[in-house]
Amino acid sequence: MSNKKLYQHIEHLWDYMQLGHQLEKSDCIFVLGSNDIRVAEHAANLYLQGWADWLIFSGGVGRLTQGTFETSEAETFAAIAQTMGVPHHAIIIENQATNTGENVRFTHQLLKERSIDVSSFILVQKPYMERRTLATFEKQWPSPYQLACVTSPKLSFCDYFNDEIDIETTITAMLGDFQRIKEYPKLGFQTEQAIPQSVEESYRAVKPYFE
Repeated sequence: MSNKKLYQHIEHLWDYMQLGHQLEKSDCIFVLGSNDIRVAEHAANLYLQGWADWLIFSGGVGRLTQGTFETSEAETFAAIAQTMGVPHHAIIIENQATNTGENVRFTHQLLKERSIDVSSFILVQKPYMERRTLATFEKQWPSPYQLACVTSPKLSFCDYFNDEIDIETTITAMLGDFQRIKEYPKLGFQTEQAIPQSVEESYRAVKPYFE
């Protein structure tokens, strides 16, 4: 396969993994931990623009952040938000979760313990994790809610990489997330997602290059 064709398949997957939601003002901005500090910056900007009254950061140490940050994902992201002007009293930190399901369940438990009632959410993650983040939230948030939309830093595939995040790690992680989108619904971890045949074909074309 030519490099051009391979990158077209990768970009097709990249586009599918995003949902392009229109944001609505919500009770909270819920940031699920990651290795990308641009996620924290995007969330902080949303708060400063008035999209929600609470800014929640969830994340301990996950598979992509082992040895990356000096503190937990949530604490690292919260510090970034505070340097950008988000007041301390508006930030909630959940620093034990190690995967997306735990982000959702542990944050629900923390809010319950603090008697904080929220029913509308702006979920924030990396671009290629938008779809899986929403699918996980829809399945694993234990209480009724009114609204959940998802957003990420608006970056094309080619513009995503930097000195801290390399192309191979990103593609491998995206392939893993796509596989979870296919497999996790039958395990009860996520809601079902429609997968167009062309997207499945792109996944099968890219996967052998990153095994």
